[in-house]
Amino acid sequence: MRVREILDAKGRNVVTIRGETAINTALHRLALERIGALVVSEDGSHLDGILSERDVIQALARHGVDILEPGRRVSEIMTRAVQTCAPDDSVKELMERMTRLRIRHLPVLDGGMIAGIVSIGDVVKNRLDEVSLEADLLREAYIVSH
Repeated sequence: MRVREILDAKGRNVVTIRGETAINTALHRLALERIGALVVSEDGSHLDGILSERDVIQALARHGVDILEPGRRVSEIMTRAVQTCAPDDSVKELMERMTRLRIRHLPVLDGGMIAGIVSIGDVVKNRLDEVSLEADLLREAYIVSH
């Protein structure tokens, strides 16, 4: 199974935000969209960073509630060195990398352009679907042979 197949099933919509956006606005956007990360992009096509719930918590731990003051920007707390994947990457490799690096969101880049985003939830759902299909096939094979 490839990342492309996950995107085919869930869609390629990516919620982006600009680095100059106020942190408070980004927090409201995370809550409104009910997501755990925003892809930071000035043009909606090129990846500049990612803002995850973890980035927000770490900023609060370092700077306290001052990070929520007007004038504080996403670019101050976002992750700039973003782990990414490609549409042809295997889901198995993705699962291993996300677990090893303890990351929950991977933007998908195709030719350097944002093509989607995959979360650990997408990867787990994909694996559960595969296991369910395998179980069904084994059950059918058992019934046919007996």
